[in-house]
Amino acid sequence: MMNQIDLSDPYDNGYEPDDYMMPEEEWDRDLLLDPAWEKQQRKTFTAWCNSHLRKAGTQIENIEEDFRNGLKLMLLLEVISGERLPKPDRGKMRFHKIANVNKALDFITSKGVKLVSIGAEETSAKEGLLLWCQRKTAPYRNVNVQNFHVSWKDGLGFCALIHRHKPELVDFHKLEVDDPLGNLNLAFDIAEKHLDIPKMLDAEDILNTPKPDERAIMTYVSCFYHAFAGAEQAETAANRICKVLGVNQENEKLMEDYERLASELLEWIRRTIPWLENRVPEKTMSEMQRKLEDFRDYRRKHKPPKVQEKCQLEISFNTLQTKLRISNRPAFMPSEGKMVSDIASAWQGLEQVEKGYEEWLLTEIRRLERLDHLAEKFRQKATNHQSWAAGKEEMLTRKDYESASLMEVRALLRKHEAFESDLSAHQDRVEQIAAIAQELNELDYHDVASVNQRCQSICDLWDQLGTLTQKRRESLERTEKLLETVEQLFLEYAKRSAPFNNWMEGAMEDLQDMFIVHTIEEVQTLIAAHEQFKATLPEADAERQAILGIQQEVLKISQNYGIRGDLTNPYSTITTEEIAIKWDKVKKLVPQRDSALQEELALQHANERLRRQFAAQANLIGPWIQARMEEIGRCSMAMGGTLEDQMTQLKQCEHVIVSYKPNIDRLEGDHQLIQESLIFDNKHTNYTMEHIRVGWELLLTTVARTINEIETQILTRDAKGISQEQMNEFRSSFNHFDRKKNGAMDSDDFRACLISMGYDLGEVEFARIMMLVDPNASGVVSFQSFIDFMTRETADTDTAEQVIASFRILAADKPYILADELRRELPPDQAEYCISRMPPYSGPGALPGALDYTAFSSALYGESDL
Repeated sequence: MMNQIDLSDPYDNGYEPDDYMMPEEEWDRDLLLDPAWEKQQRKTFTAWCNSHLRKAGTQIENIEEDFRNGLKLMLLLEVISGERLPKPDRGKMRFHKIANVNKALDFITSKGVKLVSIGAEETSAKEGLLLWCQRKTAPYRNVNVQNFHVSWKDGLGFCALIHRHKPELVDFHKLEVDDPLGNLNLAFDIAEKHLDIPKMLDAEDILNTPKPDERAIMTYVSCFYHAFAGAEQAETAANRICKVLGVNQENEKLMEDYERLASELLEWIRRTIPWLENRVPEKTMSEMQRKLEDFRDYRRKHKPPKVQEKCQLEISFNTLQTKLRISNRPAFMPSEGKMVSDIASAWQGLEQVEKGYEEWLLTEIRRLERLDHLAEKFRQKATNHQSWAAGKEEMLTRKDYESASLMEVRALLRKHEAFESDLSAHQDRVEQIAAIAQELNELDYHDVASVNQRCQSICDLWDQLGTLTQKRRESLERTEKLLETVEQLFLEYAKRSAPFNNWMEGAMEDLQDMFIVHTIEEVQTLIAAHEQFKATLPEADAERQAILGIQQEVLKISQNYGIRGDLTNPYSTITTEEIAIKWDKVKKLVPQRDSALQEELALQHANERLRRQFAAQANLIGPWIQARMEEIGRCSMAMGGTLEDQMTQLKQCEHVIVSYKPNIDRLEGDHQLIQESLIFDNKHTNYTMEHIRVGWELLLTTVARTINEIETQILTRDAKGISQEQMNEFRSSFNHFDRKKNGAMDSDDFRACLISMGYDLGEVEFARIMMLVDPNASGVVSFQSFIDFMTRETADTDTAEQVIASFRILAADKPYILADELRRELPPDQAEYCISRMPPYSGPGALPGALDYTAFSSALYGESDL
């Protein structure tokens, strides 16, 4: 600005303000007419003008001659102001020269610069410059700056200013107060060579003048001020930029780490869910057991590290957001689909699929177990039936009655009646076989085709036997009318032996029947049924004795009446020997059945002990986890001590929790024994292993998250300079208005809290505050959001405007900055960081390679679309 230029320009009338206000006749006319003073003034002003004109590649030798046409005077004003003046007249006539001088004078007047006198602003500038010199030279011996004339005659003042800012240029301690000429020449030479300050003064003139010219000295000293003040501003600006860039680089590293960890965790979840969603059942029990073992390995080995990664990811996200808030940066928004809520949602989906997968595995194992039992039962019954039916079709199609005697015919008829009785007795067995085959079809048995084929074969044969039986009876009844004699005893034997034989076969099947139970009560039911069966044995034995008695009666009649011939019973194929063998087998199977049931009872007792053992531990661990959760809640809400005290308590609680892990592992071991024993329910506890696992993982996550919240509060407190008393006051206010005691305030409670703390809130202001503390419009304010708001209200931070002002200093007030200027003022890594991220400057007057530091600084604080 032109009015600032005049402050540093001492070329005026040479009088103090008081002198200027004196009557004209009292001026020191001798001084005005002193040739030495006039020479010094001319030399000083010429040097000052050349210090600016050489920036434009020119200079002046004689003020009167070189400024006469006004061209170099206009050029001097353009260099000083940085503005373009009206186009000069290029003619050589006198009126051309006068026009150019008038243009220069008009420009000076338009900038508010007074061409005569010295006002209050110039006096203030002089006092300010003198104060700066006194401050900078205060530590130096033999230097006492009190004015701008005699205080500088020994040259030590100039040397002190140079040494204070550039100590490598002059060894001040070797200077002598008795060598003023050497000191002055040394200072002038160094200033011209290293500081780009022209020699406006002569050492001899200063020494030979009792009182050196004050304006000349002020002009020369002001050049030192501008040279050194710019360097100090650049250093301050560079330090500020380094600090801001360092924070930004650290935050970018944390953002990259979060993105990478989130991507890895989401990819693992994406790969794992399809495996858990696979519900294709295996055909055998062993294959399903392998699936169950793979699932156990997943729960024990693969999932726990991912639980820790998920917890650490949430902690890293919270820490990053806190650092961004502290450094007044915009909040971090992860890539689409990688928010903490997205990860939590994906994790919830994983756990839902995981739970369904475990239930499906257990259901499939039960189904296969049931299928194996039914298939074996089908094979046994089918084999017994086919053994019985073998040869029956051939027997029913014989024509033996055509050549038989009357007795033989009657025998054949009775034999056929016995067969019909036997056939009727096998009706239930055939129906059981068909029912078992139907159930195997409904349960999707893997070898159902062979089962259906065998069942169909049995049913077809059964229908054929029924038809043939009916035909044979009709033939025998027709023949019976021709034959008269029949053996009643044999007939009675056949009628009684056949059902008894069928009963024995049924008893043997029941005694050898496989059973599957899961509780003591079920075993006891089977034992009771077996005891009822054993109670019927005396009655069955009496029937056996009666049947054997019939055969004995036949033998007795034969012996008494001397009957000859074949005594084989023509009505029955069941012999007494066969009855004896089957009866002996029944008696052997009874104790075997007793032993099997007792072994199963012992096994169920052992399973009951496993249930009680698991329940005893689970009933202790479940409440313990709940107690620790409540303890963490109380600790996080406590106000009795400092945040460090809360952190210590939480760390101790975390240590206790980690030390409790062996109890969880022992419970996992008991749970594995229960699963290996195929125990699927436990009436002694409401806790399942899934409940304990979820509670344990929630406990680990809660203590880690709570510790992170306290660390965040400590970081916020220390970074914002908040005292412990303020934190306690914030906590007290929050707890008072947290009426539901759930760690959050609704909007009405939050308004009441702010009013209690002295805020005068209108609807618009309160709406603005709610947008800050509840950006998602959830209707509640958490304690962390409350703390962030209060710290923003009570602390000061860097702003985009401050950073822009710092870059403007480095750019020498240009609206853009060059890469070389950044490399000169900033450390190499941060200079390259700025160069790579600053957009090109497209404003007026831009040079090639110009960079837009305003847009870059605004982007650091989220205030532009860069």
